[in-house]
Amino acid sequence: MTRFLAYTSPARGHLYPIVATLLELRARGHEVALRTLASEVPMMRELGFHASALAPEIEALPLDDWRARTPIGANKRVAKTFAARAEHELRDLPSAIDETQPDALLIDISTMGAATAAEAGSRPWAQFTPYFTLVPSRDAPPFGLGLRPRADRIGRVRDAIARKVVLGPPERQARRSVNALRARFGLRPFAHGTDLWQAAPLHLYFTAEPFEHSRSDWPGSFRLVGPGAWEPPAEAPEWLSEIQRPLVLVTLSTEFQDDAKLARIALEALADDDFDVVVTTAGIDPATLAAPRNARIERFVPHGPLLERAACVVCHGGMGITQKALAAGVPVCVVPFGRDQLETAGHVTVCEAGSRLMAERLTARRLRAAVHQAIDRREGAERVAAGFAAAGGARAAADNLEGLVSSPAEADPQRVAT
Repeated sequence: MTRFLAYTSPARGHLYPIVATLLELRARGHEVALRTLASEVPMMRELGFHASALAPEIEALPLDDWRARTPIGANKRVAKTFAARAEHELRDLPSAIDETQPDALLIDISTMGAATAAEAGSRPWAQFTPYFTLVPSRDAPPFGLGLRPRADRIGRVRDAIARKVVLGPPERQARRSVNALRARFGLRPFAHGTDLWQAAPLHLYFTAEPFEHSRSDWPGSFRLVGPGAWEPPAEAPEWLSEIQRPLVLVTLSTEFQDDAKLARIALEALADDDFDVVVTTAGIDPATLAAPRNARIERFVPHGPLLERAACVVCHGGMGITQKALAAGVPVCVVPFGRDQLETAGHVTVCEAGSRLMAERLTARRLRAAVHQAIDRREGAERVAAGFAAAGGARAAADNLEGLVSSPAEADPQRVAT
């Protein structure tokens, strides 16, 4: 029996993807401790985990990238928030280790303070990523703009410019921040900010081809295990049985992102169409929206039962809902508002599993056309679903974590010689 400690950032989109893996570990007889956002602790304890809350100072630093006017500005704000949280993570992870005495650690890629403390320690550790990786590749375009892979000379020039202009400033900011942390522990400085993504001996990457671009140069630590599509247990709503027409599910971000516009325009766009529409508002007050006769507005509804009936999902491009829909073979219409959502939308279009409409071009007429385009791409969504299933999911992730403990990396942490 092994005791694992999982450490997440304060976001459901980073907690829920690993829950199925943690449940699989428990089913195999291992103990699981978890430190995560405070609001989810009671439910995680009900699942049988030794769960506790992150330091309140971490949750007091929410992402505010939605305030930025450009993708570069948004990336800088994200990097700044992660760096501020890292100062508290440096104390919070050791506190969790002292409390739980784990044999191995599973660390969220977004918690660079926790990752630094884990690397400097003596326990086997792994990282996990619930969204597309920033690790560069000769076979894939740089992260952030949702570009289509292109192997010719024009593509290489385009990618080089994008890496320098779009990723350069936040990458340098992240490198400075993480190297300052590493210096405190005597760890060798990173040459690139994205080196953090390759620091652990094992990296669980919660996606798979064909949704992820094919690469010939994956780091040896990476394991593509498919999405973690867990959601809180809940009964299907009674009103779902009354829906007879094709269902379109419209979802907003669980973390506030000022995306109420998507729900308002979707309700307008689909009001006269032959669909039943369900809108889940999450971080937006549903009282601010008015439902036409063919629509229902709820703050939270379990998505699983709705996806069984859905013809399409309209969303902001959060990795959680996008992969959950595609895992069910449901095409998506993505309207990205920020963060990693433009990248997610690009992957959706490359694998022909749905459609993309930029937020600045969002109108009722255009959204209605994009929804119909997405519905016609169910075959692509089903291809993605098959790829996800083949990746192995929670069982593959748990196999790798068990292997990490039974055969830990032989090399010591990369300490600066003194």
